[in-house]
Amino acid sequence: MTDHPGLRTEDLRRLLVESDADVTGDLRIDLISGGRSNLTFDVRDDVHHWVARRPPTAGLTPSAHDMGREWDVTTALAGTAVPVAEAVAFDRSGDIIGAPCTVVQFVDGPIFRSAADLDSLTDDEVTASADGLIRTLADLHAVDYRDVGLGEFGRPDGFAARQVKLWARQWGLVKTRDLPDVDRLVGLLADRIPAHARNTIVHGDYRIDNTILSPDDPGRVAAVVDWELSALGDPITDVAMMCIYREPVFSAVLGFEAAWTSDRYPDADGLAQRYAEATGADLGDWNFYLGLANLKLGVIAEGITHRALKGGSSGASGAERAAEATASFIARGLAAVS
Repeated sequence: MTDHPGLRTEDLRRLLVESDADVTGDLRIDLISGGRSNLTFDVRDDVHHWVARRPPTAGLTPSAHDMGREWDVTTALAGTAVPVAEAVAFDRSGDIIGAPCTVVQFVDGPIFRSAADLDSLTDDEVTASADGLIRTLADLHAVDYRDVGLGEFGRPDGFAARQVKLWARQWGLVKTRDLPDVDRLVGLLADRIPAHARNTIVHGDYRIDNTILSPDDPGRVAAVVDWELSALGDPITDVAMMCIYREPVFSAVLGFEAAWTSDRYPDADGLAQRYAEATGADLGDWNFYLGLANLKLGVIAEGITHRALKGGSSGASGAERAAEATASFIARGLAAVS
């Protein structure tokens, strides 16, 4: 039996048993590397294979690391066209684990985190994986959230305006130094909130390494993971985030050359065009969405360093330097909306 900071085998066994999960033999827990936010663990007994997630042990900020949000949306999406891991157990209050914690069935398939991971794919397969990613995002945005029981999941109206305010507040909580350009970008975004938007389920952090691809078909997504930022709101915010993650500077946030920044994938404009063609959606004030995505990613980068300095890093190397990318994202946001 192996314990890890933030997840003890005795506590996890109790959660699984109380959730009517069959536990056979000793539990074995391994921290999955690569995370920059919630802690993710590979969990096995003598028969079963699960994945457990909980917030970092330090450096938390309000509205981030929301395990309840992740649980609610993935259980609602079960049985839809959006592939998600099967839900197993949830400690919503944190009374058992010490923090809110979800457990889902392990989904077999590759996760392409680094550019080197793409070496196993041909160029046609890389293109197919991008198309599969966009089809799955389109499927998500096509789900009627009321039909799947998410009518009370959030307040979709005014989503973009609340996002600007939310990430401005988050900046105040995680900043490791003053960057006046952040306030400038927030002000410009607040002045050009789109007047009209569709309301759908949004993932909030959509890119290739937050999906698991089918082991025998890289053009098919086997599961979408990491739903902690999901909400009801404007789907074009998802599209813009997916595109901004293509910026090479994102590799500095992760601490390695990211798969999604590889030049083997279509560029940001190409991805946006593919989404528009797949859905027939109007991308609206695209520069606003790019500006908002850059603000969000800049604050996320700063938050990674904030947690690392507080001792809450998930174990990935280079977290203390992630904030070095923040100014670049803010500058790109200003360029988009100015």
